[in-house]
Amino acid sequence: MTRASELLEQLGTYVPADALEALHHASIIGLLSTTAAPFSRQQFTPGHITASCFIIEGDRLLLHHHKRLDRWLQMGGHVDGDESPVQTALREGAEESGLRDLELVFDEVFDLDVHAIPAGKGEPDHRHFDVRFLARTAFPEAISIDPSESNDLAWVALDRAVALMNEEASTRVIRKIERTRDRRHA
Repeated sequence: MTRASELLEQLGTYVPADALEALHHASIIGLLSTTAAPFSRQQFTPGHITASCFIIEGDRLLLHHHKRLDRWLQMGGHVDGDESPVQTALREGAEESGLRDLELVFDEVFDLDVHAIPAGKGEPDHRHFDVRFLARTAFPEAISIDPSESNDLAWVALDRAVALMNEEASTRVIRKIERTRDRRHA
């Protein structure tokens, strides 16, 4: 089974949380179904698959202030080699946070998002078709900033994360995290 067919299978049972995520879900399925190299960083039209990792510890979310995009974001990045999206999310999470003990909260996809990336580093404007996962750490004090990637790295309360990220798709993920936390504490 190819990486694209494995992800298509996972997305076949995925239930989007709202109308916007449903559009992203359909777009990612379309990309996987119609392009020759959906995971290639060199595919700019319409874009390529990326993966990200929302890292939680208790009621806090780890964010990094992205150097190039000048925004507070979750950890994430491009799929390398033959990695699956979940492998990418965990690798990027570890690289950008310094946390080496990351483990998934759920084995499946946690959220989907498609967003525009501005031209830079010799690349044209394009879109990232982001497959998002939720992870946790037992050693939150072990964070370590990678100055080539981030201006800052911080654990923030979920409500503060909503304000810092200031974007509809991120707010949706944070609300999902809150519902997950509420179920774990019930």
